[in-house]
Amino acid sequence: MKIGLIGTGRIGAFHAATLQNVPGVTGLVVADADSARAAALADSLGVRAAGSIEEMYAQGPDAVVITAATSAHAALIHQALDAGVPVFCEKPVALDVPGTVEVVARAEAGSVPVQIGFQRRFDAGYRAAREALRSGELGWVHTLRACTSDRTPPPAAFIPTSGGLFRDCSIHDFDILRWLTGREVVSVYAQGANRGADFFTEGGDVDTCAALLRFDDDSLATVTATRYNGAGHDVRLEVCGSQGARFVGLDDRAPLPSAEPKLSWQRADAPYATFMERFHDAYVTELGVFVQVAAGRTPSPCSPAEALEALYVAEACERSRRTGQPVAVAEVRAGAGNGGSVPGA
Repeated sequence: MKIGLIGTGRIGAFHAATLQNVPGVTGLVVADADSARAAALADSLGVRAAGSIEEMYAQGPDAVVITAATSAHAALIHQALDAGVPVFCEKPVALDVPGTVEVVARAEAGSVPVQIGFQRRFDAGYRAAREALRSGELGWVHTLRACTSDRTPPPAAFIPTSGGLFRDCSIHDFDILRWLTGREVVSVYAQGANRGADFFTEGGDVDTCAALLRFDDDSLATVTATRYNGAGHDVRLEVCGSQGARFVGLDDRAPLPSAEPKLSWQRADAPYATFMERFHDAYVTELGVFVQVAAGRTPSPCSPAEALEALYVAEACERSRRTGQPVAVAEVRAGAGNGGSVPGA
């Protein structure tokens, strides 16, 4: 199978290197709006570079992996569907709800598979927690606590185009909470704060956030995120039930220095620094599954429609943050056909 990869930045370079070792992949051609960057990556990996996206399609790829800038995702997915080529796209599907709804409608109207990159679904810890919950081993769940904490903030130029902390970062937690529990979020109450660089405020964003989620079975979840976590990159989930619990992310590189004097748990010598380190194995598994999806051997494990549901929750949180009021997710879903925008955004 020949794979075309569009976007040769940090995550694109990682995916390109990964795809070279995925069983069934016989060729790789990379493309980027910056053709020199694509050529440099191709040279480093010993693969082919296309001078443009059109040139890449002219080489007849069997599937396409999109890791370009967020603002280009929707158009690139549509282009792949026009070409009849199975497509994997990093989240988000689009910059906003209307753009995402359009992609969902287009994908569901056709037969070409689309897989969206929510890599936590392929992490061993999250999968084990899901199995324990779904088996009934934990009893009924009353509380979930999720956190995503970056060690260092992204570049200032990224913030105005990121969609904000809830849409860019916490959306991973919203997706995994739905996937793990099988429940829908019905309402949210969210807050945000800025204590770091001024460019977050200038970009209309926050560097730290917290949200309280209520699910349709009345279980509760807290979701927190920050761009400043000096201990290291920290992604965890606590699933607490009437009969038991599971804690995801407590491995030997978790950045969790204890304050307890009698506890033997010490800070990791090399705590995770980035999300790519934390979820390396999940990314590898995810792309291996996509090759099977593209070959028609398995259905997409994360469709654009699934990604849209997580985006509805993120939109509700952003609306709550800006208004200071609880927001029903149904309100956001109902407004999707009318632009789906957040007041004041």
